[in-house]
Amino acid sequence: MTQDDRTLSFYTREASAYASRSEYSNSKHIEAFLSLLPAGAVILELGCGAGRDSEFMIGRGFEVRPTDGTPELAQAAEQRLGMPVATLLFADLDEESTCDGIWANACLLHVPREDLPEVLLKIHAALKPGGAFYASFKAGETEGRDQFNRYYNYPSESSLREWYAASAWADVTITAEKGGGYDGRPTDWLHVVAIKQD
Repeated sequence: MTQDDRTLSFYTREASAYASRSEYSNSKHIEAFLSLLPAGAVILELGCGAGRDSEFMIGRGFEVRPTDGTPELAQAAEQRLGMPVATLLFADLDEESTCDGIWANACLLHVPREDLPEVLLKIHAALKPGGAFYASFKAGETEGRDQFNRYYNYPSESSLREWYAASAWADVTITAEKGGGYDGRPTDWLHVVAIKQD
């Protein structure tokens, strides 16, 4: 499984800028995700960045394990949250039924297309039966790079459904939404919620 060093290098360079961002517009999706979980559920966050989403979920009483693939961002999240934050690349996830939920906001969109089905299988394995998994992607038709040289898989809804089908999820809901990103440009987002079969 490959990783894109140019994308990781961007987040290494921009870690302090990401940590200082104050705007926050994701509470709607987190609340919907949390409503699928039992009280006090264990949540693994992939690509936690500076820790804002983990902070939100901890504030709602959930047991959150934040992780990020960039050591500098993991350190920024540690400072924000006052708790250990592991450095974890998606390819290195190797757990079996450890989490009630997995939250992966705007991070799996950097996984090379050919590797995403395998990453989804790893996430599926890490969830307990009946567990919920959220991920968001920048929509498109073909992979490419943005102005910062970050790699994106830019999937269509049909591509996502095909990749998720390979992991045998019990239920996959995809919603499309207009939004923005770090580059300040209008962005078409796809939000995916999947449930692991009981």
